[in-house]
Amino acid sequence: MNTSELRDKDVEGLQTELLALRKAQFGLRMQVATQQLTNTSELGKVRKAIARVKTIQREKAGQK
Repeated sequence: MNTSELRDKDVEGLQTELLALRKAQFGLRMQVATQQLTNTSELGKVRKAIARVKTIQREKAGQK
C-alpha cells in the first residue's frame, strides 16, 4: 500500500491495516521457522509496511 493511500485513511483504518500486517508478519515468521518460506524478502517488505503505518499514525496523533 502506498503512503498516499495510507494518509487518506482514518485512525481506525490505519489500526485495521496495522493489525492485518502484524498477522501477516506472524504467518511469515512461522513459515521461516518451519522452512516453508521461499521468498524471504517478503518479511522485510512487511516490516517496512508496518513501520510506514506506525509513522503515519504518529503523524496523525500529532495533528490533534
